[in-house]
Amino acid sequence: MEARTTMNGNRYYGVRVEGAKYGVGFGSALAIAISYTKNHSILWAIIHGILGWIYVIYAALFG
Repeated sequence: MEARTTMNGNRYYGVRVEGAKYGVGFGSALAIAISYTKNHSILWAIIHGILGWIYVIYAALFG
């Protein structure tokens, strides 16, 4: 069985890029949901959506 490699010689490169894209999207969506549930404000939900995982971790620690 032969391992396939990408242009930089790392066969897991494509998986990491896809995971990073989905992680950012999911983090933003989760931050928006948490923010709107707590504050009932669309403006704060947008701001927290931009911050993404930073706000999610903050809400988990200090929520």
